[in-house]
Amino acid sequence: MQDPGLNAAQREAVRYLDAPCLVIAGAGSGKTKVITEKMLYLMDAGHSPERITAITFTNKAAQEMAQRLSDRTARRRVQRQDKAHGPDGAASGVAVQQGSKFRRKPLICTFHALGLQLLRQEGAAIGLKPQFSILDQDDALRLIQEMTANPDRKQARSLAWQISQWKMLGWSPEAVAREGADPQVLALYQRYQAALGAYQAVDFDDLIRLASLVLDDPHRRSYWQSRIGYLLVDEYQDTNRSQYDLMRKLLAPGQAFTVVGDDDQSIYGWRGASLDNFRLLAGDYPSLSVIKLEQNYRSSQRILRAANGLIAANPKLYPKALWTDKSEGEPLQCIMHQDEFAEAESIVQRLIAHRFERKTLWGAYAMLYRSNHQARLFEQMLRKEGIPYRLSGGQSFFDRSEIRDLMAWLRLLVNEDDDPAFIRAVSTPKRGIGEQSLSVLGHWASERRCSMFAAIFLPGLAERLGARPLALLQAFAQTIHRFAWRARKETAERLLPELLQVMDYQAHLQQLHEERAAQTRWQYVLDFQGWVSERDHEEAMPLAERIQSLALLSQLERREDQEGSLALSTIHAAKGLEFDHVVIVGCEEGLLPHLGPEEEQDEVSSEAASQQDAGLRQVVEERRLMYVAVTRARKSLTLSWAQARKKQRQSLKQTPSRFIEEMGLNPLGDALAKTASKHQALDQVAQLRKLLLKDKASGPP
Repeated sequence: MQDPGLNAAQREAVRYLDAPCLVIAGAGSGKTKVITEKMLYLMDAGHSPERITAITFTNKAAQEMAQRLSDRTARRRVQRQDKAHGPDGAASGVAVQQGSKFRRKPLICTFHALGLQLLRQEGAAIGLKPQFSILDQDDALRLIQEMTANPDRKQARSLAWQISQWKMLGWSPEAVAREGADPQVLALYQRYQAALGAYQAVDFDDLIRLASLVLDDPHRRSYWQSRIGYLLVDEYQDTNRSQYDLMRKLLAPGQAFTVVGDDDQSIYGWRGASLDNFRLLAGDYPSLSVIKLEQNYRSSQRILRAANGLIAANPKLYPKALWTDKSEGEPLQCIMHQDEFAEAESIVQRLIAHRFERKTLWGAYAMLYRSNHQARLFEQMLRKEGIPYRLSGGQSFFDRSEIRDLMAWLRLLVNEDDDPAFIRAVSTPKRGIGEQSLSVLGHWASERRCSMFAAIFLPGLAERLGARPLALLQAFAQTIHRFAWRARKETAERLLPELLQVMDYQAHLQQLHEERAAQTRWQYVLDFQGWVSERDHEEAMPLAERIQSLALLSQLERREDQEGSLALSTIHAAKGLEFDHVVIVGCEEGLLPHLGPEEEQDEVSSEAASQQDAGLRQVVEERRLMYVAVTRARKSLTLSWAQARKKQRQSLKQTPSRFIEEMGLNPLGDALAKTASKHQALDQVAQLRKLLLKDKASGPP
């Protein structure tokens, strides 16, 4: 029972089961629909649902795909039941028999979730206990910083980036040594992996690399291949070499599979994604069939012409041209401004006017930029005008290191077996317990098959560790025990200030940072404390119960009404989203395309930028990034750039991005934007406000 809404290319992609299949899915071409329909088609063709595996890159994408599949199976079940009933209403029994196959579900998950599942089951083969811990990026960075005894976080990030790059290539320390790498960085990698082993922990990159390593064993490889009857991979252009190797090992010889991706939307080279995986796929699977989805269901014809013109300048693996049967749409605009301040003011006022004219919601608008630091001026202007917005791609408040430090202590109060929380809490603030002591403790805990916290009190540790480190560890553990007991009875409002005092956290910040930075970071801690205390005023509960829900705190930053707030986002964070009206700001050479490392650059590491071939490879990926930004727009698209921009207190002349002309637009923009001054913009705002007040009686648009 195929969905009649499929076009010819989509239908071919869904029904092709004879051999390996690569679906080149252009922006807005319905790739999620194709993957969902293919899972249904596979089940209709006799594949067991539990042996169908779909892998994507984010939990959000996996949840969306699972929901779509659930909705489609529910609709199909109703349709089959309707057909199975005769005129007298009696059921034929066919619906029950056919519908029963949908009671079991395909596995839809991320690469990392699949790697985790595999390692939980098979990790003993490489020395991991089933309940090993997972170090997130920040935990791993802190461990590397501790090993180098260097307070320079930027240097630690550089080293962590290099180790991550090796892991994404699937390289162990031994493989890196064969490549003739920097001996000092190699030695750090070896120490880092030894520490992870001692802590019975893995980092995110190891979830893939070690899972692939486990499958080198022929028996385990055969077992996992038997569990996967058909494999689908979404966002194939985002895969790195280690993920490709894992994918290949999960596939039995001669097995058919489908990967879906778009080489024109490959924008994560700085974090290991490799277009070489397209070439490897064609070489490793000579019978590969390539199907292109080129009909776009999202954007107007004008937007697609600009997008096609832009991406035409890039070399092509699989040439394609997006097309649509939608209307021409609104003319594209390019606006020039005197400086970044005029840009922020003018763009916000234009959005106010645009929304007023169309009587639409703020959720229809998105403002996209290359780097997080560009958001600051726009945020100020949006707040000044009272415009609701949601920020994506920046650092979450609850991801700040000082909040994570406090959360590690709180997590340990309710779960003493949380090894990553223990490692962070016992070393922050410093209390004389170093890497060597923790390594010894980690090995001891592994031998005794218990958590590091529990291992502190097992007899025999003193002979390995020494009296002083053991005394420090036991003092820390007793502090945790004391607060854990009280947390079962007392509220956060009462206990948190006392815990922070015992931690001596404010002094810790003052030792690490200059006075102003330390005060700012301490204020974040006080804000967190105040927020949790406010919850006690609304509903009093013991701190231990409150901690159970603190993991959901990050959701607070997404509590805005998605339909009622404008999206402020980096282009990277906007991938996969779409909006009626899109403004791309900062379209200037050196910014978009970004050329070379920049101190405040967030979405691409300076290490990645410095290793790209004389800027050429970087421009190619930056063009793909611009292409992604352009194809987020449904109805209208505006580009904006400034003639001057402040950098390190100097006003530097800017030139328009080469991408503007590649899209067939005039970088000088229209006459009004070209000559508009700050005072003229204010006059326009005053006139607009008069119109808004006049229209107030009819209610907000």
